[in-house]
Amino acid sequence: MSVNAADLNTPHDGKRYLWLWGIIVAFLPLIGGGLAAATGWSAMWFFAPFFLYVLVPIADFAVGKDTTNPDEGALAALESDPYYRWCTYLFIPVQYVVTVWAAWLVGSGTLGAVALVGLTWSMAILSGVAINTAHELGHKKPSVERWLSKIALAPVAYGHFFVEHNKGHHRHVATPEDPASARMGESFYAFLPRTMIGSLRSAWRIERERLERRGASVWSWQNDNLQAWAMTVVLFAALTAAFGWVVLPFLLIQAFIGASLLEVVNYLEHYGLLRQKTADGRYERCQPRHSWNNNHIVTNVLLYHLQRHSDHHAHPTRRYQALRHFDDAPQLPTGYAGMIVLAYLPPLWYRVMDPRVVAHHDGDIRFANLQPGKRDALLRRYPPPADADARAADANATPGETEAGAADLARASRFECVECGFVYDETEGCPSEGFEPGTAWSRIPDDWACPRCAVREKQDFVPLSA
Repeated sequence: MSVNAADLNTPHDGKRYLWLWGIIVAFLPLIGGGLAAATGWSAMWFFAPFFLYVLVPIADFAVGKDTTNPDEGALAALESDPYYRWCTYLFIPVQYVVTVWAAWLVGSGTLGAVALVGLTWSMAILSGVAINTAHELGHKKPSVERWLSKIALAPVAYGHFFVEHNKGHHRHVATPEDPASARMGESFYAFLPRTMIGSLRSAWRIERERLERRGASVWSWQNDNLQAWAMTVVLFAALTAAFGWVVLPFLLIQAFIGASLLEVVNYLEHYGLLRQKTADGRYERCQPRHSWNNNHIVTNVLLYHLQRHSDHHAHPTRRYQALRHFDDAPQLPTGYAGMIVLAYLPPLWYRVMDPRVVAHHDGDIRFANLQPGKRDALLRRYPPPADADARAADANATPGETEAGAADLARASRFECVECGFVYDETEGCPSEGFEPGTAWSRIPDDWACPRCAVREKQDFVPLSA
């Protein structure tokens, strides 16, 4: 079944009023508790997992897909409409109210074992989905939204995501250097510790390098990681002080499970996809083919269009309501909710996804991101086609991306990111990145990435005329 978004309500965004449903996830623990109180069945505390892993995949299948894109002439209006921002803003106060309620309930000691496990799992789902809200807000330009992103990350104790995702993952996505890009043949259970540890290290390194340029210590309060982690410490300490020590293990467990929910989504978003290196040794620019996508309406509404992942990587600062579908982007067989269930079952995941990775690379998985320890076994199972060597030679001859002319660079004092429009002005510098006013463009490191979108490096900036 397929639904045409143009038939759903408004001329510019057929899903306009459906986005309000995204907040329902924040209410799931309350709904479960209400059902348990009304029926007397402790199993009702597991309503949130049932909703995510059973009801949403069924609803995706029943409601269908929406492949329509917003009209190009409507993009500016969609982006500036404050309604969409409030759909994400409202998630956060509900998230905090439910978190305090859950901590109070755990501290009261009135829950049985089954109810406590169900509540913990339900809160983990809320916290995990809250990372998606933080993700949407953290990419935006207004400082208030970036702070709201950190606030949303506090209950799940994953504040470093704000740094690593924006400045690490988006820069290195679909390469072996990215801890958040899964490799073909890598199970979710092997990916989880690699991405959690690797992302933490990446976030710390990114902030250390930025602060070193500013002449500040990595342990200063200018460190975005420390700011975000401090919010978690204050929140957990306040809830523990208010409701007792029994609350602390509950908060830590739900945070870990919630973070693992984020990481299973990371696992499926780029599984087996690899950007190739160009003749100049750089990775090719991220293209629609480097992200798995899906257009099932229900999961897209609940996750603010996260499944239109290719356009998100192409335009990280673009708001969710304006993200587009690409016909040439690789497609998942079902929505993220259903794919999460598959990821938890590695044999089934490999059976479904590995053939898709092979087909996406036209049968030659030497161009895929392969798990190093399984590379030989995968190549034996999926040998390259007969004409693979000729195709590989053509691919390796891919030219690098052009840079601005030396004369233009010498004359200019302002340089613009071709992706997001960020302008580096030599007279103003970029103090937040450690470049004081008056810092010449020639003194900026070659591997410096745009501080706004992170998907373009220095050599991709274009000089602006005076």
